[in-house]
Amino acid sequence: MMLLAFDTATARVTVALHDGEQVVATFTADEQMRHGEMLAPGIASVLEQAGAITTDVTAVAVGVGPGPFTGLRVGLVTARTMSLALGIPVYGVCTLDVLAAEAVDGGLSDFVVASDARRKEVYLARYVDGARHDEPAVLSPATAATDEPVVGRGAVLYPEAFPDARRPELPSAAVLCDLVVAERYPLVDPEPMYLRRPDAAPR
Repeated sequence: MMLLAFDTATARVTVALHDGEQVVATFTADEQMRHGEMLAPGIASVLEQAGAITTDVTAVAVGVGPGPFTGLRVGLVTARTMSLALGIPVYGVCTLDVLAAEAVDGGLSDFVVASDARRKEVYLARYVDGARHDEPAVLSPATAATDEPVVGRGAVLYPEAFPDARRPELPSAAVLCDLVVAERYPLVDPEPMYLRRPDAAPR
């Protein structure tokens, strides 16, 4: 097995390669608005680090959001294209679950994940005993305010609403690999989770 995983649903482009036993290569780029420029070099980097080529990949995993339209589309289109070209499966994972999995590994059990939804809003879901308790929603920080531990970029951006900020702030493709291999959270179709309409609209 050679699992290639990546997530472009946040400000970060994160890529990792798993050989069936462990993560063997990673790439991270925190350059906002450059997802389209950074994902392909990231994929090339992890393959080179592992001494692998594209045709060695046997499955793809991709974060499906929720996230902004443009960044999310970059990852999902790339995942679908690779799936079709190589004839391999593609697994979708809610990006909030990727953040949650790392939080659980860090010792949290009951907490909230809040990622940046822009427009002064957050994408949010609650986790109980490490499992997602509800479907992701897009809310204002004031509406979502809680004293519970909160992981994700939202806690950093809106400390008045989320005073107990915890790590991680952004998702890791290495954690995404582990999540898929161990099926720690539900695997879904590679369809985008936007939660709201894109800013751009046809005239």
